[in-house]
Amino acid sequence: MITNKDLKKAGLTALKVRYLKYSTNKKPAQYNLHGQKVNYTNGQELLYSLKEIFIDEIYRIKFDTPNPYIIDCGANIGLSILYLKNNHPGARILAFEADESSYELLKSNTSALKDVTIVNKAVWNENTRIRFASTGTLSSKIVKGDLSSDVKSIEAIRLKEYLNEPIDLLKLDIEGAEYEVIRDCKDNLTRIKNLFIEYHGKFENNGELNEIFRILHEAGFAYYIKEATNSYPTPFYRATKELQYDIQLNIFCFKK
Repeated sequence: MITNKDLKKAGLTALKVRYLKYSTNKKPAQYNLHGQKVNYTNGQELLYSLKEIFIDEIYRIKFDTPNPYIIDCGANIGLSILYLKNNHPGARILAFEADESSYELLKSNTSALKDVTIVNKAVWNENTRIRFASTGTLSSKIVKGDLSSDVKSIEAIRLKEYLNEPIDLLKLDIEGAEYEVIRDCKDNLTRIKNLFIEYHGKFENNGELNEIFRILHEAGFAYYIKEATNSYPTPFYRATKELQYDIQLNIFCFKK
């Protein structure tokens, strides 16, 4: 369903799509994105992100200034930053990425960009240390429970303390920590002009999602919702296999 014209937007060809789709090699590699060298280790995740960011253009936005201030929480390997800087060269970007291996790729992929600051810390509702499952993938997340081989204690920052000036775009893709962070930041959301939330939740946490929408409404946002992942193609008849998240939504918020 993707045309050749669409593929070119992400520097892809049908052959490259096939290579990345069936790639099982998790070793460091490079992808040529319109002359920009993108370092990655997971071909399937790279393909997913290229489609979402460069073909579907979920972060396409028109700012009312040539020098927007953007905070990117959950920057992964930096494709969202590359897209935003390509379209808004004057942007000033502050990015957080908690996963250490993803952060190293993020650092190499954004090292040549001006006015981009990256921080290897988790985004949370207080300045503390938290338990974090560092998988080197898009699924790295804050967890509860005892430390194990892939769960580490890492430093976290309180996002609210960074929302002390006008922000043109705040992106939150923090794998299940959205509710706690949004609730803590609710008094500062009036400083934000545009907000993107990738929400991850379970059915038993629907009350949290309802509260997020209430907070957004009270902060003066209108919002548009898209399904990030088609978790249940037939929602009334769900498979018995338990998923990590029942609900994954892309929530685009903007001032009325």
